Amino acid sequence: MARKHDSLREGAWLGVVVATSIWVWLAVVDAAVGQPFRTFTVLGGLTLFTILHYLFNVVYGVVIVSLVHGAAREPSLVIGMAFGFLVIEFGFVMVTVLLSHWGWARSRGHGSSAGI
Repeated sequence: MARKHDSLREGAWLGVVVATSIWVWLAVVDAAVGQPFRTFTVLGGLTLFTILHYLFNVVYGVVIVSLVHGAAREPSLVIGMAFGFLVIEFGFVMVTVLLSHWGWARSRGHGSSAGI
């Protein structure tokens, strides 16, 4: 007997799987370069990072699975999903670029009296 799709259950499962995969990957890479848990420390500490990482991934998983289930019922939703994905990815790229420039300027003393 086929089970009814449940966006909350399936999305939460997707979020947990993705979050765990990313968390393990970060831990392995940090250990491989000889700085265990460095990424977690830089991003707010092990506990805070882990809680927020899993929370955001579960929410993102539920949203994605809900949209996929909606697109199965209403195919035009696929175009909206694709556009939304591009907008979110563009936003992540812009934030990354802005933060990298800010970090570069701060590390070299730009914008403060130390660099003058």
